[in-house]
Amino acid sequence: MDEHKPSEEAYRGLVEPRSTFRERVRNGIKAAGQNLLPGVVLREVQRYRTYAGVERSLYLKIRVLNAIGLTDPKRSRPPGTARSFVFVCFGNIMRSPMCEALMNRALAAIPDKQITVTSAGLNAAPGRAAHPWAVAAARELGISLENHRAKLLTAEVVNQADVIFAMDCQNQVQLLSRYAHAKDKVFMLGAYAGEDYRLLEIHDPYYAGEAGTRDCYKVLNTCIQNLVNSISGELPGG
Repeated sequence: MDEHKPSEEAYRGLVEPRSTFRERVRNGIKAAGQNLLPGVVLREVQRYRTYAGVERSLYLKIRVLNAIGLTDPKRSRPPGTARSFVFVCFGNIMRSPMCEALMNRALAAIPDKQITVTSAGLNAAPGRAAHPWAVAAARELGISLENHRAKLLTAEVVNQADVIFAMDCQNQVQLLSRYAHAKDKVFMLGAYAGEDYRLLEIHDPYYAGEAGTRDCYKVLNTCIQNLVNSISGELPGG
């Protein structure tokens, strides 16, 4: 064997354009990393890359503080004096309108409640109807979303609210980046999902089909029941 003969990889590097060779190397490293890194780490990296600018640093800060235990959103609760609640999700066509309807129904049984409830979307198309899966899943829980129309979250709504509930980390990050002055009002609704629900986020069922929407609404129903139970004792006569 000729000791001076280049290896196959080196030979390819000689005959291939440098850009093509570098691209193959990068793809190889990426594939190796995907095989070595746990799925949860890869998902976190992918989620981090969906953000830009200040949202990236906010997301990283939130995840790190939660991971090392300096914050515990599962145990974070709004003040007992709160009387104005806003539920926020991406488009205000699935999760947040259901929360609004569920909470209004639950509060109807409490006299002199003096509580206002609304919902909005951080990226809503105003006037858009509730998703058909949402309408169907809500109907099974005795709620009608047929007349719901999406509303875009505004600074006025944020300023008037005592509490703003986010459904997932994307909602939380966008709230904190757009309305930094309201950071003490922002809470995660998943904190009310109960001990059996290990996640903090209540993920968007938009890509989960009708069955996934039903599952999501069961979680939301539990959250609202627990939320109303927790605040009912703070109300007059509670």
